[in-house]
Amino acid sequence: MDKIKEVNVEKIKSDLPNEHLTTKLAEFFSVFGDSTRMQMIALLRHGKMNVTDIASALDLSVSAVSHQLKLLKTHDLVRSERKGKYIYYYLSDEHVTSIFDQGINHLTEKR
Repeated sequence: MDKIKEVNVEKIKSDLPNEHLTTKLAEFFSVFGDSTRMQMIALLRHGKMNVTDIASALDLSVSAVSHQLKLLKTHDLVRSERKGKYIYYYLSDEHVTSIFDQGINHLTEKR
């Protein structure tokens, strides 16, 4: 039988992140609470895409994709760059891929 580990509540309290940071963290993770945004992140894991390509791949309107991309950009999960007349979107950094992959791994692991 596993031993129950006793914890020092005062030590734990002093190590907790402040309320401002936990609020920002909750807002950050709320962005992951939409399946369309998750599909967009899954697509962008493969490379840069423009709005039309994303809309076509997900069978969504350009307007709907643009709306979701704006939210993803606001939370710095996606960035963009202009090439000629097109704007290409891509994941901000490896953290986004890692968070997405960890979620997939957690949900698909055998228990």
